[in-house]
Amino acid sequence: MPTIFANPSKVERHWHLIDAKDQVLGRVAVQAAILLRGKNKPVYTPNVDTGDFVVVINADKVRVTGKKSDQKVYTSFSGFVGGHKSESFGQRIERHPELIVEGAIRGMLPHNRLGRAMFRKLKVYRGDTHPHAAQAPAALAKVS
Repeated sequence: MPTIFANPSKVERHWHLIDAKDQVLGRVAVQAAILLRGKNKPVYTPNVDTGDFVVVINADKVRVTGKKSDQKVYTSFSGFVGGHKSESFGQRIERHPELIVEGAIRGMLPHNRLGRAMFRKLKVYRGDTHPHAAQAPAALAKVS
């Protein structure tokens, strides 16, 4: 029986909707990363983008466990003297909650061209509305 490799032009893509309200950040990120990579499909091929589109809503209502809401710190460095910036989880979720969800999912994807192509199929929104109603995304069950 020959091994079947996915053809990028013939991959059938679906749209999925994940509601992050009152869900743990890591569990939402794992679920989204699996769908973006296409690991839930029988035609999964590691070197081909076989994943689906994923829409995450209510990014501002995602939760973390333990003391992460107080102790987790996001840092960035511009490369210049004095260019170090840091921000706590609480500050970032108020300012730009989409970045928290996107960062968690981006870390679970491959760190190369293929991962960047997969990441472009991710859409994250702060509230419960999104502009992708025409694609009729299928709602996924909540994970615990």
